[in-house]
Amino acid sequence: MIKTIIFDLDDTLLWDQHSVAMAFRKTCEHAAEAVDVDPAALEEAVREEARQLYASYETYAHTQNIGINPFEGLWGTFDDEGDNFQKMKGIVPGYRRDAWTGGLKKLGIDNPQLGQELAERFPAERRKHPFVYEETFQVLDRLKGNYTLVLLTNGSPSLQQVKLEITPEIAPYFDHIVISGAFGKGKPDASIFEHVLEKVEGSADEALMIGDNLMTDILGSSRVGMRNVWINREDKAPSAEVIPTYEIDHLDKLFSILEELAEKEPAQ
Repeated sequence: MIKTIIFDLDDTLLWDQHSVAMAFRKTCEHAAEAVDVDPAALEEAVREEARQLYASYETYAHTQNIGINPFEGLWGTFDDEGDNFQKMKGIVPGYRRDAWTGGLKKLGIDNPQLGQELAERFPAERRKHPFVYEETFQVLDRLKGNYTLVLLTNGSPSLQQVKLEITPEIAPYFDHIVISGAFGKGKPDASIFEHVLEKVEGSADEALMIGDNLMTDILGSSRVGMRNVWINREDKAPSAEVIPTYEIDHLDKLFSILEELAEKEPAQ
């Protein structure tokens, strides 16, 4: 019997990719007002520069372990406990400046002052544009009170808290919020799923994981024998190695899965 439902946050309940895309768009449009540059080309150049720089830092292994992507590095402060987060806190101001300045340079624009300005503008634009999937609150409304709800998210505690602060309606739905950066390991490591099960005092067969990422949400929950639901809104290709228990393209379809699971339960 399913008693606990565990949700991923980014691109499961929050439309993080859209928020990042909007922040890039607004920031690059601002750049185009200052210099002769195509906003779409600048976005592509900065994304590429950011990925390359991000992977070059000594903190990269930590960001992989916790699950923090290069574009979160462009707006997070990482003022969190632990040496690795404090190293990140020191690195990110230069990282942002260099990503934007380097992106401009790729397009033939050598303007460090504008690069710095854009580096400061991007975090402000990201905070201005939090997007939540249209069905998120309706689904959580139906689940609240009937299940123990857990939010299990990879990332820096400070950054994930900012995301929850700018969408304040989400956190109150959850009985527990677990952030990988506070725990010390991220999805798909089995230990963070075991930690959640300890918190809810439940077993893997009483829990259901819902997430958009096969290689973190689905792989990790599978490792502890937990059933899972892959929310695949963008019709991504399946994986031969990581196979979800269920696949849906809209969160509303979760309820038919819950009904199916309830029907399979032996009569008491």
